Amino acid sequence: MADRVRIIKHEAALKCGSYEVRYSDGRPSKYFYWEDIPGQRIRSDQVDRQQALEEAKTFARAERDRA
Repeated sequence: MADRVRIIKHEAALKCGSYEVRYSDGRPSKYFYWEDIPGQRIRSDQVDRQQALEEAKTFARAERDRA
């Protein structure tokens, strides 16, 4: 069976969270952080929810294709 790559949404607070790209083989996950209120972003790599989801999907597809 091929290694699975999953995207898991984490919402720490209202309008703030991350998408985790998790590997089934135990490799460390990669996180894509988002914040839907631009004035409250505390990290420079945070984007809005939709952009973070698209980045996570693109990354996960690339990882699946690499296998």
